[in-house]
Amino acid sequence: MLRNESVLQVVVHDSGEDYSSWLLPAAGQALKASGMEMGSVDGYAVAAGPGSFTGVRVGLTTVKAWGEVYGKRIAAVSRLEAIAVQGALGSSHVAAFVEAQRGQVFGAVFQRTREGLERLGEEMVIPPGKFIECAAELAKGGNISWVSIDAAVLTSEEKWKVREARGEQVESISSVLAQAIGRIGTRELAAGRFTDALSLDANYVRRSDAEIFWKGAAHGG
Repeated sequence: MLRNESVLQVVVHDSGEDYSSWLLPAAGQALKASGMEMGSVDGYAVAAGPGSFTGVRVGLTTVKAWGEVYGKRIAAVSRLEAIAVQGALGSSHVAAFVEAQRGQVFGAVFQRTREGLERLGEEMVIPPGKFIECAAELAKGGNISWVSIDAAVLTSEEKWKVREARGEQVESISSVLAQAIGRIGTRELAAGRFTDALSLDANYVRRSDAEIFWKGAAHGG
C-alpha cells in the first residue's frame, strides 16, 4: 500500500498458506492498517509476470475483479523490471533474472538512461549460461549489474567466470517485490500508462504446464 511513492503498509506472504486464500485477507489487513477503504484507492499495480502460472494468475484475477468493481486504473508491472530497479551498482546495463525451473531462468536486460531503465530486446526464458551470453551481446561490451533473488542459478555456471573476471557480481535482493512493483506502478499511472480490467493480461513468457499438457492430450501426445 503506497501513497504517492511512500510505503504505508506491506504484508508478506511468508507462510505455507495457499496464495489464493491468503491474498484477499492480506489486502484487507493492509487497508485497515493504512486507515483506508478499497473505494478510496486511486489505482492498482500488479505483477504481470513472468513467474509461476498460478501466482501470476491469482494476482491478475484479483486485480481484474477490483478494477471492474471500483472502475479504477491498473498498471501492469514486469516482475523482472521490479528486480532490475533495485540494482545499486550503477553499471551501464542491468541484467535481471529469476529461476524458472526446468534448468532455465526468466531474464531481461536493461540499459540505464536519464529517465530510468529501458529494456533491450524481449523478456526471455532461457538456460542460465545462454542468458549470460545473451546479456553480454545486448550490452555490447558494456559493464553489467546482475540482479536477482536467485543468484546461485547463474553464479554456478562456468560461463559466469568470464563476467566475474570483469569484476561483475550478482546483487542478491529480497524476494519481496511489492514495494518496487508499487513504485513502478505509481509512476506508470502518473504518466498515463495504464490498462483496464478487460485489457489486463499476463506475460508468462512461455506457455503454462496446464496448456502444454492440454495441447498434448488433445493431439494424442
